[in-house]
Amino acid sequence: MGTYRSRNGGPLTADGIRNARLSYTRFGRRGYQPAQVDALLARLAKETADRCQQIRLLQAENDRIKDALRTWQTEQANHQHR
Repeated sequence: MGTYRSRNGGPLTADGIRNARLSYTRFGRRGYQPAQVDALLARLAKETADRCQQIRLLQAENDRIKDALRTWQTEQANHQHR
């Protein structure tokens, strides 16, 4: 079984999953049930979007904590030189 590759070759995104369309086999309706494939794609898109949002929130929190640490370190260094 092959791996699905998006048309642009980039990483899959929630929109890319949502908009994915798989062609039928040359024998017509053999293969997967289209409704099941669509339901799976919808679930994957939602979970991908949720995870991307969680990553953005964690990155923002990480940046905030790093900034707070830098500020604290600067203050500590300034107090030691007095």
